[in-house]
Amino acid sequence: MGLPPLKNRPCGGRYSDIVQAIGNTPLIEMRRLSPKPGVRIWAKMESFNPTGSVKDRVARALIEDAEEKGAIGPDTTILEPTSGNTGISLAMIAKRKGYRLKVVMPDNVTPERTQLLKMYGAEIVYSPGSQGSNGAVAMALEMAGSDPSYYMPYQYGNPANPRAHYEGTAPEILEELDGQIAAFVAGLGTGGTLMGNGRRFKEELGDAVKIVAAEPMQGEPVQGLRSLDDGFIPPIIDLSVLDRKIFVTNRDAIIWTRRLLDDEGIFAGVSSGAIASIAVRIAGEMDEGNVVFIVCDDGWKYLSSGIYTLPVDEVENLESTVWW
Repeated sequence: MGLPPLKNRPCGGRYSDIVQAIGNTPLIEMRRLSPKPGVRIWAKMESFNPTGSVKDRVARALIEDAEEKGAIGPDTTILEPTSGNTGISLAMIAKRKGYRLKVVMPDNVTPERTQLLKMYGAEIVYSPGSQGSNGAVAMALEMAGSDPSYYMPYQYGNPANPRAHYEGTAPEILEELDGQIAAFVAGLGTGGTLMGNGRRFKEELGDAVKIVAAEPMQGEPVQGLRSLDDGFIPPIIDLSVLDRKIFVTNRDAIIWTRRLLDDEGIFAGVSSGAIASIAVRIAGEMDEGNVVFIVCDDGWKYLSSGIYTLPVDEVENLESTVWW
């Protein structure tokens, strides 16, 4: 006798493979972070995805989109630039589905990322670390343009990236809070999280919700985030979706990454600390309502950088930041 479906039940669900377990992440209240009793701050725990990051949603959407279009097959090598999380997520799904994957990433990423990519069977091509993620993007585009056997999902310009959040993350948050969202805060990286969630929230809630981007100051190396003043604006970004952009420093990101751990027990990556700092700032400007922010990934990929153990001044001034 067949078993009834269990997906979305309180036990967590039953799935036929690991890819189906992506999404449906918990929303956790940050009671110690809220500066006012009438304002509740909520963390959308994307670190609960199978590889520990929000990019699992994006990678699944990118690969399923390519499959639907007939763009990938047995003779195709998927090629993608990444500073780590997207590559790891693609590698997990490619491993499960039997695709070859090659990633281009800066040569100064933390060793945890390299190790996991190799475990999943991905081939790694390194770009100069001094050029950050922009250098990886440029190198991957050149490689894809010169070899037709490559298929490049190109998360920076692929509508499937924001669609993963428009159809997945945002509806989850709306359901979890019964549509009562005063502000949504996410980091400015590829733009997918902000654009997908932002569009859905604006369609559902209009001006009652404010969409806020945490953006590094120009030249500030906050892992996973980018300054639009650094010379590359991802094609999927539509600034009209945003109500505000608020600058964050690398130092703030480090301090608040530690605050998440110390105050709330949340072991998160550096970009999540940056986003949390802005969420608390927004909450301080409100009298009541729900503020939601994204915990993009967990912290284990950053352990070797000393982000949690070294003095803040020492970590802040690491040359060629090891986590980029």
